[in-house]
Amino acid sequence: MPRPTAAQLAYGSFTVIFSTLAMLLLSQTNSGLGIAVIACAALALGLLVSLTVPQPKTRARAAARTAVQTAVPAPVPAVPQRARVSVRRETVSAAAMSSAQPVRERSTP
Repeated sequence: MPRPTAAQLAYGSFTVIFSTLAMLLLSQTNSGLGIAVIACAALALGLLVSLTVPQPKTRARAAARTAVQTAVPAPVPAVPQRARVSVRRETVSAAAMSSAQPVRERSTP
C-alpha cells in the first residue's frame, strides 16, 4: 500500500477539523453520544476526501507509459496503386515468327 502524500494528509486533516466544527456548531449537541457520532462522521468524511485526491505520477509509471507509446508502430501511409493496363494476349504461330517483321511493343499511355 503506498504511503499517503502530503496533499492527502493536508486535505484529510482540514476536512476532519472543519467538518467537525461545522457539524458541532450546526447541531448544538451537548451529549457525549452526539459528539462521538459527529466525530466519527467527520473522520469518515476526511478519509473519503483524502482517498479521492489524485496520486502523483511516479517515474516508473511515466517511463512505462512512454515505453508503451513508443512501442506502438506508427500507421503506414497508403501507397498509391498503379494504374492497371489491360494486356491483350495473342497466339503466335511459327509462320508469323519466321517473317522478317520487327517486333513492335505497345507503348503504355
